[in-house]
Amino acid sequence: MSIKSLLMPLVTQRLFSRERLLSRRARAERQRQSAGLPHAVHYFHQVDDPYSALVAACLKDLQTRYAITLIPHVVSPPEAAAAPERDRLVAYSRKDAQLLAAHCGLEYQDMGVQPSPAQVEMANRQLVAAMEDGVFIDVAPEVSRRLRQIPHDGQPNPLWPEARLASSEATASHLQASDALRSQWGHYLGATFYYGGEWYWGIDRLYHLEQRLQELGAQKAGVQGYLFPPGDDLAADTPLQNAPAIDFFFSLRSPYSAIVARRVFDLGRRTGAPVRLRFLLPMVMRGLPVPKAKRQYIAHDAAREAYVRGIPFGRLNDPVGRPTERGLALIPLAESRGLGEAYLVSFMQGVWAEGLDAGSDRGLRTIAERAGLSWTDAQAALKDEAWRATAEANREAMFALGLWGVPSFHVGDTAVWGQDRLWAVQDALFAQAQSA
Repeated sequence: MSIKSLLMPLVTQRLFSRERLLSRRARAERQRQSAGLPHAVHYFHQVDDPYSALVAACLKDLQTRYAITLIPHVVSPPEAAAAPERDRLVAYSRKDAQLLAAHCGLEYQDMGVQPSPAQVEMANRQLVAAMEDGVFIDVAPEVSRRLRQIPHDGQPNPLWPEARLASSEATASHLQASDALRSQWGHYLGATFYYGGEWYWGIDRLYHLEQRLQELGAQKAGVQGYLFPPGDDLAADTPLQNAPAIDFFFSLRSPYSAIVARRVFDLGRRTGAPVRLRFLLPMVMRGLPVPKAKRQYIAHDAAREAYVRGIPFGRLNDPVGRPTERGLALIPLAESRGLGEAYLVSFMQGVWAEGLDAGSDRGLRTIAERAGLSWTDAQAALKDEAWRATAEANREAMFALGLWGVPSFHVGDTAVWGQDRLWAVQDALFAQAQSA
């Protein structure tokens, strides 16, 4: 076992602990109070991003609910390194935003085609002018709506004729400064909020920000609950006749895959739907870069989401490379013994919550044996490389569904990405059962 494998669990246990997060929040609040500053919430908006359109529709409600100073910034799309499958990301975002809007009771209609560069520039100029005039939260929802519904003929469009335009120079300068600030503070996406050293992405994570503001007493009189409450909203046990299978695309190195594994199996048990394990190699092991800011945000966000759902997480031992390969090699063996779920849950808990080194025989043996596997059988399975072809076939199947990242799920005609989309998987199961 390397020194890195020995130290990583100790370091990460502290780094991703709830105690450290709360301590950082308390320190940020003390600094704010001592400086006599308001609760300043920075919002980073990308005009051609569907998730930013959803957030824009909620900004006025957020400001109505809390005594905050909302500071908007218009930003560019993420760099290529942070969005290596950009075309798939963009196409999926439009579909997912439509699904999310319906789930959350928001009005949203997408024409299915991205705005032209000229239209994006026009929208940026209108929003920068709106910021200069102090009316961003009034203008942004309407610009977003029009931008997604105008004819996409590649020609400049006034979008909102009554809206003032900032100069091209002032707009370019604003985007450059906003992009730099977002990068300096450690993020890469639009539709993001930044408050007191912490990031919150989209309406999916808005409840974390609301919870924090409420704990600080920043809510206005009569405010209760959250605009978009957390939780998977899974139904009680509802066995379905001839329940379709849930294809669960995952990576052993994905923290989001780790915190959703138990929950997808739970959904399967509640509905009678079998869960098919569709494992992939991690992106970095497929030659795709994962920038530091992206890695850090995902890990911290996974820790917050795990805490809310009562899932052990944070004492981790990064399984990149050999640990993942060894872990994947045992999945076919586990499935042949009817122990696929037990093994995957054991691996995810061991690597992401207990700091076990799956690259060592000691660590992997603990993971395998407590799942019910014989270590002798496991040692033999480690010599079989057939899992590599399966992983590649799973990657191709996932891409064919219009997905690019993990965890992802497929049921019938529904294909969704994200550990926070089990409600959509459940809806798809019920819809399939009703149509059968």
